[in-house]
Amino acid sequence: MRGWETHEPEDAPRISATPYTWRDPADIPERPWLYGRWLLCGAPTAVVAPGGVGKSTFVAGTAMALVTGLALLGKTVWGGRRRVWIWNLEDDMDELARSIQAAAKHYGLSPEDLEGRLFVDSAMEGKGLCTATEDNGQFKLLAPVYEALTNELIARGIDVLIVDPFVSSHEVEENANSKIDKIAKAWGRVAKAANCSIVLVHHTSKAGAGEVTALSARGAVALINACRSTLVLNRMDPDQGARLGIVDDAERRRFFSVADDKHNRAPAEKADWYRLASVDLGNGAIGPGDSVGVAEPWTPPDPFEGLTGSHLYRVQKAISEGEWREDHRASAWAGKSIADTLGLDIDDRGNKLRILSLLKTWLAEGALIVTERKDANRQLKRFVEVGRWQNDESATVNSTVAVRTVAVEQPSATLQCSPFRGATVAAAADTDCQLSHPSGNPALGLSRFTSEIDPVDGWPA
Repeated sequence: MRGWETHEPEDAPRISATPYTWRDPADIPERPWLYGRWLLCGAPTAVVAPGGVGKSTFVAGTAMALVTGLALLGKTVWGGRRRVWIWNLEDDMDELARSIQAAAKHYGLSPEDLEGRLFVDSAMEGKGLCTATEDNGQFKLLAPVYEALTNELIARGIDVLIVDPFVSSHEVEENANSKIDKIAKAWGRVAKAANCSIVLVHHTSKAGAGEVTALSARGAVALINACRSTLVLNRMDPDQGARLGIVDDAERRRFFSVADDKHNRAPAEKADWYRLASVDLGNGAIGPGDSVGVAEPWTPPDPFEGLTGSHLYRVQKAISEGEWREDHRASAWAGKSIADTLGLDIDDRGNKLRILSLLKTWLAEGALIVTERKDANRQLKRFVEVGRWQNDESATVNSTVAVRTVAVEQPSATLQCSPFRGATVAAAADTDCQLSHPSGNPALGLSRFTSEIDPVDGWPA
């Protein structure tokens, strides 16, 4: 061949392409999901989070959900109760027990719920883990370690192994892509051979440096590339807190979101929100003793909470009676008319963010429209006017503006109802426990209105 040596040594590898054999799609095995659309059997998953966000409590809650088979954190445990092995490489057993027992107390679990299904080891108690080394520039995968891991996973029937943190499970330069790639893929082979899910918990490169994404993971990007899912944890930022009505900084820091930032195996899921609840262990000689955080599902309030068709109609009427601008910097900004009509203090940051969201939705769906015309000074400006009126009798359920712009009465931001005994939070559902309104937005529930004039506490009658 041109450009290549023509001689073929006797030991030269022979490479051949394999023709594809047509398969009936109905006969292809379904992907073996273990936990929501986050953990897949036979594949590794990365969890990326900065310090102090709630990573350890999230891991403990996930383990409790898996071993009980309950949607404690709002995710379905497919196939019923699972066996989980937590191998922590930075906390001692006392600290791990605090997280586990706090979660068990919060969720009303008993020893029988965990017995024979939860396994926990700590490097601080002599159970270290090293899967690869580097000595004088010589990289070496420790095959006997991977083999022993695989054998133990199979012998115990472990469904999910959680290694926390990944950086402590090897002795290799973490920025070396080619070496981290080999380590990550070795974990993938273990997951495949043991028919389980491997969760590799990882830190971010810079704590507090903006929103965490998969690319925020410290070290080589090869780890993220080798994982089928990458869950990222983000603390609620001040803007989100203001928008959601959580203005106290200490309280805001209790909330964090989890989202899969890598969707190469499942449809993108919306971020799930959690709140860190404080649980007293009762282990103090005087007083309650240690207070430990436990992750519980939390549903953010919707900007349309409490609104009815009559509220939208009154907003439209007010807009029609004035000259209102689209630009929020204008003295006659349309948001001010909305605030006056709904009785909201526009100087409150949270209210202003809510009004911006309402206005954006109503403009997008045609309840309000933007037109361009000259103002009194003969300058071209953008004005907000009424589009399709809320009381338009020609509207249909599928096409009317009202269908997508009028909200049913909705409870405030709440923790989800509990599917398990003795607890007060979490959600259970036949699907993935994604809390949603009839069509994704509470404004879609037109058929649930009881009257055209529907007073709501806290709103003008």
